[in-house]
Amino acid sequence: MPAADIVPTHSAFLELKEERVGMEEGYGFLDEKRLILASEILSELRRYEKAMAEFLADHARACEALRKAVARIGVEGVRLYPAAAAISGGIRLETRSVLGVASHEVHCRMDPLQAPEAVLTCPEAEACRPIFRELIPRAAKLAAMAGNLERLRREYLRTARRARALEDVLLPEIDEAIKFVETALEELEREEAIRVRKAIVPS
Repeated sequence: MPAADIVPTHSAFLELKEERVGMEEGYGFLDEKRLILASEILSELRRYEKAMAEFLADHARACEALRKAVARIGVEGVRLYPAAAAISGGIRLETRSVLGVASHEVHCRMDPLQAPEAVLTCPEAEACRPIFRELIPRAAKLAAMAGNLERLRREYLRTARRARALEDVLLPEIDEAIKFVETALEELEREEAIRVRKAIVPS
C-alpha cells in the first residue's frame, strides 16, 4: 500500500512495525534457504562432473574397443555381428528432500550378459559388449544428477526472486510507510501540544 494511502494512527504504526518484523524474518529464511540450495547445487555439480569424467573415460574405452573390432572385421562385419540378448535388470530410486526439492539417487541392477552363440567369433567384437554395457548404469546416474541439478536450479531462482522482492521492493516500501506515519504522528503531536499551550495560556 502506498504511504500516502495510509491513515497515520498509532495502531497503523504498530501494525506496520509488526508487518516489517514478519517480512524481515521471511527475508532471513529465504536468504538462508538460498545459501543452502547454492551449497547443494555445488555439491551435486561436483558429483556430476566426477561421474561425467568417469563416463567419458569409459566411453573413450568403448570407442577404442569398437575401433579395434572395425579394424578386425570391418564396418559391415560389426553391423552383422550377432547381437546380445536384450538387456534386462532393474532400477532402484532413492529419494531425499532438500528443503522440499526432490533429489534422486539411481541404483542400476543388470542381469548377467548373455552373448549369443556364433559360428565364428571375433575377440575384439566380443570385448565391445561388456564395455558398452557398463555405460548404461553410468548414463542412468548422470540423468538422475542432471534432473537434480535442474530442480535445484529452478528452486534457487524462485527463492532468489522472492528474496530480492522483499529486499528491494517490499521492505523499502514498508520502511517508507513507517517513516511517513511516524512523521505524520510527530506533526500531529506538535499540533496538539500547540493547541494545549494556547488553551492554557490565554492570548
